[in-house]
Amino acid sequence: MLKQRQTSFLFGGNAPYVEEQYETYLADPDAVTTEWREWFDALRETPAIDGSDRDDQPHSPVISSFVELAKRPPRAIVQADTTLANDSGLGLARKQVAVQSLIAAYRMIGTRTADLDPLAWTPPRAYAELTPAYYGLNAADMSTKFSTADTFLFDDDATLQDLVTALGQTYTGTLGAEFMHLTDAEQRRWWQMQLESTRARPSLKAAEKRRLLERLTAAEGLEKYLHARYIGQTRFSLEGGESLIALLDEVVHYSASKKVRSVVMGMAHRGRLNVLVNIVGKPLRALFDEFEGKDPEGLPAGDVKYHKGFTSSVDTPEGPVEVTLAFNPSHLEIVNPVVQGMARAKGEVFGSADGVEVLPVEIHGDAAMSGQGVVMETLSLSYTRGHGTGGTVHIVVNNQIGFTTSDPRDTRSSFYTTDIAKMIEAPILHVNGDDPEAVAMAVRLALDYRTAFKRSVVIDLVCFRRYGHQEQDTPGITQPLMYRAIASHPGVRTLYAQKLIQQGVVTAEEAEGYLNARRELLKRANETDGSDAAAEHPEAGERSSPAETANPSPSAETLRGLAQRISTVPEGLSLHPLVKKMINSRQDMASGKRPLDWGMGEHLAFATLLGAGVNVRLSGQDSARGTFNHRHAVLHDQTRMNRPDGVYIPLDHVGEASNNAQGRFSVTNSILSEAAVLAFEYGYTTVNRDALVIWEAQFGDFANGAQVVIDQFIAAGAAKWGQRSGLTLFLPHGQEGAGPEHASARLERYLQLSAQDNMRVAQPTTPAQLFHLLRRQALAADRRPLVVMTPKSLLRHPEAVSTFEELSEGEFREVLPDTQIEASRASSVERVIVATGKVYFELLEHRRANATDTPIIRVEQLYPFPAKQLAAELARYPHLKTVVWCQEESRNQGAWSFVEPQLRDLLPSGATLSYAGPDAGASTAPGYHSAHVARQSALVGQAFAG
Repeated sequence: MLKQRQTSFLFGGNAPYVEEQYETYLADPDAVTTEWREWFDALRETPAIDGSDRDDQPHSPVISSFVELAKRPPRAIVQADTTLANDSGLGLARKQVAVQSLIAAYRMIGTRTADLDPLAWTPPRAYAELTPAYYGLNAADMSTKFSTADTFLFDDDATLQDLVTALGQTYTGTLGAEFMHLTDAEQRRWWQMQLESTRARPSLKAAEKRRLLERLTAAEGLEKYLHARYIGQTRFSLEGGESLIALLDEVVHYSASKKVRSVVMGMAHRGRLNVLVNIVGKPLRALFDEFEGKDPEGLPAGDVKYHKGFTSSVDTPEGPVEVTLAFNPSHLEIVNPVVQGMARAKGEVFGSADGVEVLPVEIHGDAAMSGQGVVMETLSLSYTRGHGTGGTVHIVVNNQIGFTTSDPRDTRSSFYTTDIAKMIEAPILHVNGDDPEAVAMAVRLALDYRTAFKRSVVIDLVCFRRYGHQEQDTPGITQPLMYRAIASHPGVRTLYAQKLIQQGVVTAEEAEGYLNARRELLKRANETDGSDAAAEHPEAGERSSPAETANPSPSAETLRGLAQRISTVPEGLSLHPLVKKMINSRQDMASGKRPLDWGMGEHLAFATLLGAGVNVRLSGQDSARGTFNHRHAVLHDQTRMNRPDGVYIPLDHVGEASNNAQGRFSVTNSILSEAAVLAFEYGYTTVNRDALVIWEAQFGDFANGAQVVIDQFIAAGAAKWGQRSGLTLFLPHGQEGAGPEHASARLERYLQLSAQDNMRVAQPTTPAQLFHLLRRQALAADRRPLVVMTPKSLLRHPEAVSTFEELSEGEFREVLPDTQIEASRASSVERVIVATGKVYFELLEHRRANATDTPIIRVEQLYPFPAKQLAAELARYPHLKTVVWCQEESRNQGAWSFVEPQLRDLLPSGATLSYAGPDAGASTAPGYHSAHVARQSALVGQAFAG
């Protein structure tokens, strides 16, 4: 628990506010309210508390008195009146300051005593700061009138008793708000007005109340039906949190009035089935089929029912709204950045990336929100240029228990589970799940705020979990008191129905009619054969432009023109000397004076796609410059005088020469995150399937931090959910003597994940190969993820170069033959080395130095494994006796375990297979440069030995 504050709110968070008022007063007395002006006038005429000359004080006269009072107990604020002066007006002024401190206390921590827990199973804590006595105000002051000018509680002065009552209604009811941590005064003032002018009480029409009851009935009815019909089956029930359905229904319908056209939601498994049916519109019959073990989808793997997603169109009085629930594995919050990526892509399709027409909604678990690191990573994306979505509505389904952990001393180190959201200054609304009307009000406040300020907001729905983590659990073992309270709780639908009956909004017969109608609906759905069930929409993709199925390369002349365009900079652009040298080098490449290097091959791939109207999106740490200074897609004006934004992006100007409309090029230096950014880009590609979208690791090793995204989404999404993605991963890979964390992108992991044609894994070794690989990825009709082991030293290797003709006339080749071995000598070859990646160039150097003629074949695509092409290459050597697989990674790493059985299957008759490379190792690379040199020399020599 947090420690109680020992100082007045006046001298804590509000002292700067008093100073601000006083400084305004000094500049212009008429600029402050009459009350403040009178207080400052009176205070300036009184001596300092200690009788000293005010001119000797280190602060302004008014603040000096405040500072000295701050050293005393809070009650001394009013008691010091007799010390300050005998003027009764001044005494009232001091009491007014005390009243302002009380108001500030309610605004800051009033919600901590709010009526938020439906179970009320733990005693509420009292806070002295929320009592008038804490500020020296006594019973005699309760009937005294004080100014309410800085509040929206009353139109005129009010007694202290009325003021305390109004503050309690506003800040300690079933809806509590935290907003005083917002640094923007306008936003704080907005929340004060919205809450205080209404006493934080909703005002709903009778029809709106009846809809709330109907939605609660639908939520409860589905859970009870599934519990009775499918006994013992896991469903992660929503019982105890049925108000979530009322909340999300309000989100969809109220957002439509804000011109939202699409709502993209993500959530873990708790309550997902209910959300799928009662919010997103999944047919009941389709859900029943899943409970009964039917598999209408025919996917290679499929998934459990509480991981699935769905998309449909929901009719509202303001028009249809597309509602999507994203697929999510059991890794709880990992779907958050996926939702953000989907929302960003949808916004761009609609032409409004600022979130006007697309609303992302993240539904968190209470323990998961404070415990899962990806929550913080995703929050950090909120307002960044390349990943912002115009504000997210965060909803916490606060069951007050994390699996079996409900003690705050174990669940987190913050007071609220939502405190993590304060890092982005998101206002937080805590609401009692037993008050559906307060829930509806929280939604409207949240969406009004997001619309006004384009910022995120959190709704903490405090409820409970009627059963255990899953239906076979026995939570009373570890939470006996909590579950004793739960056992006696009648359920929110029952409570709300009784309330509406008492209000005369519905009759008892009408309330029962809602129940009967829901039972009949469930019964009819179960009796159908499924033929009338709407087709499920597992993918929420948008096609922004027709995808090409053929990908002929542009002519050499066209490529030269593009090369000149992207290596030309405006006059007056002041470049860093190193960047200027790079631009000069590219100009030489464009003119044919030197061959094309890796950066130019990559740029030309982007340029040809952009020129054809294909969007290119690249993000990662250092992606604009390139970790190894090879890209420089964004040129920075060193003087920052000649361009408003200080940068020039050559790829933005590809179409200027022909006046053609080009695709959008986006390159973003992302936040220092792997998991959230990679998941964002994955979500983006599930919606925009025509853009070339690339996530680049700073070093390939760093993708380890996003392993959940790789395992659960990129590798398995199509097999589990039928969800397609064309995401490309750039993973710098190669033994360069830089130590174990800068050596290996863990090629072996991607190959182990490869099956059922789920993705492509490649390791190109020339700019031309990269050029064709990227174009194939962008223009393929059937997209799938592409994992590219990109180089480091090859970025500037004198032999890792290409020509315009290789770009214009060639295509990506899964296997590169050894063209340096004359055909006439092929019949005498008995030993062939097969390798992948940059070790080829080390093998080549060794061969030249030792005057051997052993052929070296490069495998440029490892999955799908090019068995046919490789077999054809091996067949060129009729007397082959030994095939050597050479790699620089340790034996238990790299491609060896994957390629060994593949190679054995295609070995020519009589030939044997051997391995050349380091022994198995626990680390990916040596930490000492000398050890690295020795290791590389040994493996290369081994490849040619014997």
